[in-house]
Amino acid sequence: MGTTGEVELERMRVATCIVGSGPAAHTAAIYTARAELKPILFEGWMANGIAPGGQLTTTTDVENFPGFPQGIMGMDLTEKFKEQSLRFGTRVFTETVVRMDLSVRPFRLYTDTKQVDADTVIIATGAVAKRLDFPGGGEGEDGFWNKGISACAVCDGAAPIFRNRPLAVIGGGDSAMEEANFLTKYGSKVYIIHRRDAFRASKIMQKRALDNPKIEVIWNAEVLKASGNERGLLSGLDLRNTVTGEASVLEVFGLFFAIGHEPATKFLEGQLELDTDGYIVTKPGTTQTSIPGVFAAGDVQDKKWRQAITAAGTGCMAALEAEHFLQEIGAQEGKYSSLL
Repeated sequence: MGTTGEVELERMRVATCIVGSGPAAHTAAIYTARAELKPILFEGWMANGIAPGGQLTTTTDVENFPGFPQGIMGMDLTEKFKEQSLRFGTRVFTETVVRMDLSVRPFRLYTDTKQVDADTVIIATGAVAKRLDFPGGGEGEDGFWNKGISACAVCDGAAPIFRNRPLAVIGGGDSAMEEANFLTKYGSKVYIIHRRDAFRASKIMQKRALDNPKIEVIWNAEVLKASGNERGLLSGLDLRNTVTGEASVLEVFGLFFAIGHEPATKFLEGQLELDTDGYIVTKPGTTQTSIPGVFAAGDVQDKKWRQAITAAGTGCMAALEAEHFLQEIGAQEGKYSSLL
């Protein structure tokens, strides 16, 4: 039995271990379980500050996931993912993987109570949208998160509360330009709030935004506070000019953070190849990482699309690639199902 300090760890031996709790992780679990690989899945416990289920648990109505024509609550959707994984025999543990050793085979993964030896690993730990901290910007009774404030225009921009209303995007990179242009389909006007006097976005993305008649840029500005209306929805922002200190109030009914995402890869401690933003690098057209037998799916390796449905697709890919890898190394059915 392995130990960490004085804590004796339960040791497990599996063919496939999945780390994550969103659509990528559970799709991988469903496919590997149906392939009789007897996977285990660590869904984490408030890993990266988010409940099991990932970013979907921080959203309300999900209207763009196929199969739910009336929409579905984000938390309800993640529960259905988990139910389907369990139905096919996935063992799910509400524990956070705190470290891995990918230099040995089988690979070793550690939680506070377990050591898992796995022939293949699927990492689907996601990425967390960065938010700004100001009064009214968060969750809870006094916050307007999911009540007018979001970090995904593509996910939420078409919601009725945003249609034909003034909206705002915070950011200065390509994502901010793209989200602002996207929101002009729905909002009456879109403001880009940027704390500096120049964007860092590419010239072509800047031009698209600046040439759009429905977009107005508020330069050298920061949000001090978000306020709401009698319905409990966002209705305005208190701004401050970062150069002059002048205060102003901006009437908007939607605010979208576009200041980047933080991929959940720190626990890997540099064992896999990452890009400059910390995302896991995968071989184009696959979920294969820099270490054979380790696969990455979902937002932890996708900085472009970041949608539940694309994450699910890569979860499927990772499962099929893991199964193929096990076949290549001569894995036998049932060989990895027992505890050591």
